[in-house]
Parts: sequence; C-alpha cells; structure tokens
Amino acid sequence: MNRRNFLSLTGTFTGGLLILPEFLHAFGSQNNLVVGEQCLVFIQLNGGNDGLNTFVPFDDPLYYQYRPKIALNKNEVVGKNNGMAFHPALNHFAQMQQNGNLSVIQNVGYPEPNRSHFRSQEIWQTATDSNQYLNDGWLGRYLDFQCKDHQPTAGVNLDSIDNLALKGNEPNAITVKDPNRFKVRNDKDENTTLSNNPHLDFVRKIANSVTEGSDEIQNALAQSTSEISYPKTGLSKNLEWIARLIKGNLNSKVYYTSLSGFDTHDNQLATHQRKLSELNDAVYSFYTDLKKANLLQNVTIVIFSEFGRRVKDNGNGTDHGTAAPMFVIGGNNKGNVLGNNPNLSNLDNGDLKHQIDFRSVYAALLKEKMNFDPTIIGIKNKVLNGVF
Repeated sequence: MNRRNFLSLTGTFTGGLLILPEFLHAFGSQNNLVVGEQCLVFIQLNGGNDGLNTFVPFDDPLYYQYRPKIALNKNEVVGKNNGMAFHPALNHFAQMQQNGNLSVIQNVGYPEPNRSHFRSQEIWQTATDSNQYLNDGWLGRYLDFQCKDHQPTAGVNLDSIDNLALKGNEPNAITVKDPNRFKVRNDKDENTTLSNNPHLDFVRKIANSVTEGSDEIQNALAQSTSEISYPKTGLSKNLEWIARLIKGNLNSKVYYTSLSGFDTHDNQLATHQRKLSELNDAVYSFYTDLKKANLLQNVTIVIFSEFGRRVKDNGNGTDHGTAAPMFVIGGNNKGNVLGNNPNLSNLDNGDLKHQIDFRSVYAALLKEKMNFDPTIIGIKNKVLNGVF
C-alpha cells in the first residue's frame, strides 16, 4: 500500500485528519498534525476580477453611491457576515466558508500598482516589486530549491501556454492542455549524454523532461477516476484533471490553471454573473471530489486576479483598479475573513488602498503548507498570520 492510500484509509476513520496519539506528543508541539503530501492549486482569474462585486460590502452606503448601475442588491447577496457577503452566483463559496473550509483575504495588492494586465500578472507571477523585472517565477524558484533532483512534474500547468510563475532554472514544471492526450513516444535510444554544446544539452533536457512527464501523468491517470460528475466547462475539466492527478499519486507540489473573461468594462452584470457561476460550480465540484477522497486537508486552493476594478462604475461596468480579495480553500485553513472591510471613504485617486501584500500570502503558503523558507527565493514580506 502506498503512502497516500494509507493516509486516505486512515482519514476514513479520523474525519480526514491523522491525529498523533498522546505518547507521540513529546516529539512535537502540534496537537493536530496532518500527515501527507501537501500541494498548492492556483486558479488565476485573468482580466482583473471586480472584487467589490465578488465579496460585497453590502452594508456600506458608499458602495451603492459609487455604483448606481452595477451594485448588487443587499437582499440577493449570500453568506452575510460582518457587513460582507458573496455575489449570489457564489452560493457554494458561501457554503464552503460556512463549513470552515474557505478563507477570504481582503484588500490584497502591492505598492505602486500597475494597471496593465500583462505587467501586473508578471508582478504576481514573479513576486517582485512593481519596478523590478525577473525572468523566472516565484514557484519556479521554489521548485529549483525544493527538488533535490530534476522532477519533470513537480509543477503542472493546465493550459495551452507556459506560465511564468512556474519558470525556473530547471524544467521542474510541465504545461499540459489535455492530460488524457498527453502521450509522448519514449525513444530508449535517444542520446542524452552531455555534449560540448550547452544549448543542445538544454534542449535534450527539456525533451527528456516532457517524455518523463508524459509517462508519470499517464501512470497517475491510470490509477484514478472521477468520484463525481463535473460541469461541462473548461475550468471544470482542468480541475477534474488536477483531481485525477492528485488521486493518482502524481505527487506534484504545484498545480496551476486559469479562467479568463474578467475584464468587465462593459455589460458587467451579465458577464460577471456568468464567469463567477463557472468559477463557483467548478471549484465546488473539485472541493467535493477532494472531500470524498479524504484529500482536502492536503490540497490548498488559491484563487486570485492580477488586480481589482475601480470603485466607481463607468456606467455599464468598471475599469482597471488595484486591490481585491483572494480566496484560500482547503489545506486546513481557518475559514477566517482576514483584513478590514474595504474602506470606500478613504480611496487613492478613486481606487482601494491595499492592506495586505500578496507576497505575504505567498510567504504563508510556503512556510505553513510547504515547510519552506520564503526568504530563500527572495520573498522578504512578513508571513500573513491567521490563514492556517
């Protein structure tokens, strides 16, 4: 029996948690120690998701004053708590929070924000200052240090293009559009010896990495099935693949996927409703699948966007803004709402002032979930307390 199957079996009898017996407490100070492989799953909302209409300050009169055309009715929002509530399309988010499995981190951003989609995504993916440029991503740097040997599937990106966040010195991450069709012929006679040409050696290394990754992914898929029926959407399909790979013991440390369509300059109410519904249904299916497999404790889902939207609507939508909420699901998070409610009476030229730096969230993920010192990869921000 492999380790994950053992842990799943144990979780069946412990409600998903492997608790240390009393006689082992002398070996550590934690009372409830979750044992098993931990992984992070990132869902990037491309286009700049409107945070104020996602996690809504429904009790603030200024919200309705600034947004006469697109404000959500306070009688329609769900999961009301301390003046905040979810968009009605996010009813399952409200349920996950009520279950204690979803944390909201409010007013997340960074100093000197950039309103360019491409540049702000780059800042989030490299974890740099707004005036700093790097060619590798924060997760790629983490994998470079964390992987003692080359591991082609330490990071898996479900997309048709590579993701800068996973780029490192070593090809420890792989991009796959459809894992079921990702089958590469394994040529046993391929020459893998080092040559006098470092560029040729690098190309060979990438090619070998893709071949090895294909084999590992197919092995994981062969060992797993979908526990539930997922909706017929792109994001749902990607999360279903990720669930299969996790249950199939691929043991990747990081999974990454995205959902586009959040650049809501026009027709926001209908567009945002549709995109949030797709997000809500896909994430809840993934969450339910992991719970059935007793793996939710080992998987931390992180949902973010490159920036929020302007506080005041433009008549039919919203333009590029700054701070917005992040969501953390699973991974034994504390289910809290962290940070103050958005302060609509103290704006920065019409934008929300960020309260929590996104790199503090990254630092918490690395330290608390992956047992890794974030300063090693250049993240000097203080760890955000209260998430886990």
